Amino acid sequence: MTGDFKATASFASCIPWRSANTRRFISFRIVVFALSTTLAAAQPATSTFAKPTHWVTSWGASQQIPEPHNALPEDALRDSTLRQLFHLSLGGPALRVHLSNAFGKEALHLSSVHIARPTSTSSPRVGPGTDRALRFAGKPDVIIPPGAEFISDPVEYPVAALSDLAVSFYIAEPPTQQTGHPGSRATSYYAHGDLTAAPTLTDAAQIDHWYVVSGIDVQSIPGAASVVALGDSITDGHGATTNGNDRWTDVLAARLQSTPETRNIAVSNQGIGGNHLLIDGLGPNALARFDRDVLAPAGVRWVIVFEGVNDLGGLARTGEVPAADHANLVDRLISAYQQLVERAHAHGLRIYGATITPYAGSDYYHPGPLSEADRQAVNAWIRTPGHFDALIDFDAVIRDPQHPDRLLPAYDCGDHLHPSVNGYKAMGQAIPLTLFAP
Repeated sequence: MTGDFKATASFASCIPWRSANTRRFISFRIVVFALSTTLAAAQPATSTFAKPTHWVTSWGASQQIPEPHNALPEDALRDSTLRQLFHLSLGGPALRVHLSNAFGKEALHLSSVHIARPTSTSSPRVGPGTDRALRFAGKPDVIIPPGAEFISDPVEYPVAALSDLAVSFYIAEPPTQQTGHPGSRATSYYAHGDLTAAPTLTDAAQIDHWYVVSGIDVQSIPGAASVVALGDSITDGHGATTNGNDRWTDVLAARLQSTPETRNIAVSNQGIGGNHLLIDGLGPNALARFDRDVLAPAGVRWVIVFEGVNDLGGLARTGEVPAADHANLVDRLISAYQQLVERAHAHGLRIYGATITPYAGSDYYHPGPLSEADRQAVNAWIRTPGHFDALIDFDAVIRDPQHPDRLLPAYDCGDHLHPSVNGYKAMGQAIPLTLFAP
């Protein structure tokens, strides 16, 4: 290359009718051309670029700090393998797993992470030959910074829609503050030692909570997308069957898969028990977690907002308050909904409002006439065209026609606040699939 530079410089200097500045400019242009030609010659004759992959969130769970009685004891997480089962909504030829340290105070080191196909929804046993180790930037372990999330390298691992996936990880030292999802309605298993590749966890302890795993994406076709259900315990599935996958979101996912026009649509349940729109409860408030739970997941196109009963019930839970406080709460809830609509639209999402279901007779909230009036006022706003992109009227689906401030007895799990399995089925079946047209 040194000879090339000398040749171009000499060529430029042999142009007598050009000024010195012109000769310098020509010399510069020639040098650049020579460099470009040399670099181009050094490249392969053809270049291959990775094709963009379309990822869709097939399963997800909102993360929070587990309450002390829902956290795993430190000894349980020391030198231990935790195996957890997840019910996918959408299938695909490849997948990747999200691991969260969102509320950790220091880095979380997982020495090994594996996936496999479980043989049952209520057993730690996995199918022979189905175990695969995940990698992170090509390595078998991962160190997740505090407040962060890591996504595994993609792995070719075909999974079917509505199938189950086991994710096992080994942890040597427990975190001082855990990140997880207590309302799993699914059983997890743990045992000491690195057993991530083991076909079962013999004599494993059990706990009905999830930890660290926050999402599972599948590779899908262009146009495939996900629905996020943003809600509280009624979305999280309080009253549903443990390991039964019969929340209203599960019913919706199954219906979407049963129809050819909607078979490429996934459902991600981002409900948190005790969640509020306006204040932190069990987990961050809905406004605070909107970015992480709705905007960040892959392939989201629609969001269903089903929040507000805990805000309404909490106002007068320990005693009645002035009417002005009730009016102020209604105004603030409506303002919060408007914020969610604005943020969803800013990111190209369609956002659907679900009416707040009845809870008169609840021993926890014991609402009076003013609280019921608040619920009616909020629902009237949700039902008004032009506020949300569409309405999902859960209130009309499961209320008692004779006592509209109460759940229909057949749809009541018994606490007069949460639906029964039949109630969740009615809710999931009532959602028009036309809302998810391409």
